[in-house]
Amino acid sequence: MRKIFILFLGLSILNACNTRQQAPSTQAEESLSADAERFLLQDAQDVFKPLPDVAENKDNPVTPEKVLLGKALYHDARLSKTGNNSCNSCHNLNTFGVDRNPTSTGDAGKNGNRNSPTVLNAALHTVQFWDGRAKDVEEQAGMPILNPIEMAIPSKDFLVKRLKEIKEYRELFAKAFPGEKDPLNYSNIQKAIAAFERTLLTPSPFDEYLKGNTNALTYKQKIGLREFLNAGCQQCHSGVTLGGNTLQKFAVFGNYWDYTNSKTQDKGRFEQTKNNADEYVFKSCGLRNCAETYPYFHDGSVADLKEAVRIMAKAQLNKELSQEKIDAITEFLKSLTGKVPADVATVPEWVVTVKKTQG
Repeated sequence: MRKIFILFLGLSILNACNTRQQAPSTQAEESLSADAERFLLQDAQDVFKPLPDVAENKDNPVTPEKVLLGKALYHDARLSKTGNNSCNSCHNLNTFGVDRNPTSTGDAGKNGNRNSPTVLNAALHTVQFWDGRAKDVEEQAGMPILNPIEMAIPSKDFLVKRLKEIKEYRELFAKAFPGEKDPLNYSNIQKAIAAFERTLLTPSPFDEYLKGNTNALTYKQKIGLREFLNAGCQQCHSGVTLGGNTLQKFAVFGNYWDYTNSKTQDKGRFEQTKNNADEYVFKSCGLRNCAETYPYFHDGSVADLKEAVRIMAKAQLNKELSQEKIDAITEFLKSLTGKVPADVATVPEWVVTVKKTQG
């Protein structure tokens, strides 16, 4: 039995049920004891993992040529029918891979019914989209382009023909997919965009902490990490991306719309499978950069991170967290804010980009 002694006005806590607990954060000296520091780090390392350098896919090796091509495609509004949208319109790399709107406006001016999640670190998720209908970013990359509300390209051949008229794309595809007789095809469009997205990883202070640098987190963030673990948040938000690896019912306790005041009731994965067991099932979102990727939930119905924490604790764990604990967990979540790779938002002059007002 390991004992964690955390100094809070002289209080030391030993959990009789072989779990580690944290006393209220009321001590004046903001530091953990050596034992508390060591055990907290070990608990975190048991549940979470640092980011890799690249989200590799053996079926689509990431090469500099593919990434260069993929970045151009990602920012090019010619991937939408009338040129009003690019991938970056809804997943803006200047604002942590989101547009910060509840739902995004498509090529024809209509909004979708689900929030556009961040593209950052998404290549490490086990499935894509809120309902998990795509297995990876390669499959996902081709779907919004053909979606009539999103980018509205009428067919794969339509886009391929459009891009083949552009000299720069003919050259880039030949370099990215050497040896192929006809490299500019729809499958390779998907692979190139996905290869670019596989480089969009954002290491944060929490990664340094997981590697053993306990000074990478502030005292308040460490208290928040302990509260996060004590509450059981890691049941859905674990691994390298702190989520994005399971499909979960929302809400487990009660109706999610009663918590979020959502205007519509989205049945989630059920819309794909028609299986009653999938009603209100959604992908658990990855929490990296969540302090910057508001608004939250599948419909963007909640803009405040602290409110989202409160709702999740009640809806998923049936726990009423105190404001002190909500504040602490929110401080921990801020440690997940990373740095967007340099130059990913810069594109060649020949690429047709669009500018949208952020919400």
